[in-house]
Amino acid sequence: MSLDKLKQTLSELQKNNTPTQTVWVEVKEVDWEEKTMTVLGIADDLEYYDVLLGLGSVDVKPKVGSNCLIGFINNSETLPFLIMADVVEEIDVKSEHCQLKVNDGFLLKKENETLKKLMVDLLQEIQKMKFTTNTGSTIKLVNKPQFLSIENRFKDFLKDN
Repeated sequence: MSLDKLKQTLSELQKNNTPTQTVWVEVKEVDWEEKTMTVLGIADDLEYYDVLLGLGSVDVKPKVGSNCLIGFINNSETLPFLIMADVVEEIDVKSEHCQLKVNDGFLLKKENETLKKLMVDLLQEIQKMKFTTNTGSTIKLVNKPQFLSIENRFKDFLKDN
């Protein structure tokens, strides 16, 4: 089922006062520290507070003004949680030892090690490489500027936290 068809079907159920466990809403405010948001129902103009942005190890930060689908734990309107959002600013996935965060860059972390730090360290060591030839050791990495450029691209693409 397409997203538009799903929206239409759920909106029709709500207009007909058919009990549902989901509501289409617009995001009014996001508290990323508390992992909650305040929203306004699209079909009924009801405000819902403290809507959970995650139910475990996956948190999703929808953009203010975006449309979301929320559900209710045990079908109770006092226990709402985010199901999906049409525009997302950040996603944070955590497991016991690893973390993946997507926002304006990517963080891939395992315990205290990040992919960015590994890539930067690797590229810096490559730039220091020296080789012994039949006429002695090399003194200059000929393509060092290209490695510096790649290092900077990784720094822009990946994050440390």
